[in-house]
Amino acid sequence: MKKLKPHFLYNKKQRNGVFCFLLILVLLQLLYVFISKNSNSQIIYDSELTELRDQIDSLKLVKNKFEHIYKFNPNYITDEKGYALGLSVSEIDRLLLYRGENKWVNSKEEFQKVTQVSDSLLNKLTPFFKFPLKKVEKIIRKKNITKKTEISIKYDINKATESQLKEIYGIGEKLSARIIKYRNRLHGFSFISQLDEVYGLQGQALENLKFKYKIVKPPVLEKININTASFKEVLSIVYLNYEATKLIFQYKDSVMQIEKIEEIKKIEGFSIDKYDRIALYLHAE
Repeated sequence: MKKLKPHFLYNKKQRNGVFCFLLILVLLQLLYVFISKNSNSQIIYDSELTELRDQIDSLKLVKNKFEHIYKFNPNYITDEKGYALGLSVSEIDRLLLYRGENKWVNSKEEFQKVTQVSDSLLNKLTPFFKFPLKKVEKIIRKKNITKKTEISIKYDINKATESQLKEIYGIGEKLSARIIKYRNRLHGFSFISQLDEVYGLQGQALENLKFKYKIVKPPVLEKININTASFKEVLSIVYLNYEATKLIFQYKDSVMQIEKIEEIKKIEGFSIDKYDRIALYLHAE
């Protein structure tokens, strides 16, 4: 024991050195455990991330499979196309057997009845189905297209005669004459909405008229120079009454000369709701 005792006797500096050495060993051990744990967590995280990416890729493949499908007649589905669309062997065989009997599938309901596909798959495929029209349906569609084309041809309202106007449902002798008379006062319709101003023309009759007639070519109107025109000439414009005409002439007298016809919109008390109509007949120079 006396021989071994000197080996365990240390001075203060030696004891501090041993303590620091042990402390370093403990810290290194803790650091190793921490790094090892994080590495395992990273491996688990990377594994989960890879699995999630695989799931996303598989979903994209399913989505792309249906994105690149064009409309098709389900009566001509082959084995290869059937597999690509997700049909089972038995479902494809049922369809081929049905077609082998010279029978045709004409609706999505009939397709499901024959193939016995699930509702979910049917809902995915239905937007791409294009069933052939039956002979009767083709004839009806052709007639409707021809009829629609004939109706959609519109005629020039500025060239319509009274007899032609009376052919419109809801327009009789009085209304047709009134339309022609108002057109003459305007020197021709410049806007189709001017038909709304014809007294008594309204409702379905007005809609029927607009459906068949339009402004093919606006009339060329001879504009009146507001600076040289007489009171009576300006008053003759359909859209101006006595009070409005008086306001225009009072303004002209106050400024000596109107430079631009747009100036009348600034006249106090002057209604500008029909300015676009009035400007068809007036100009300033």
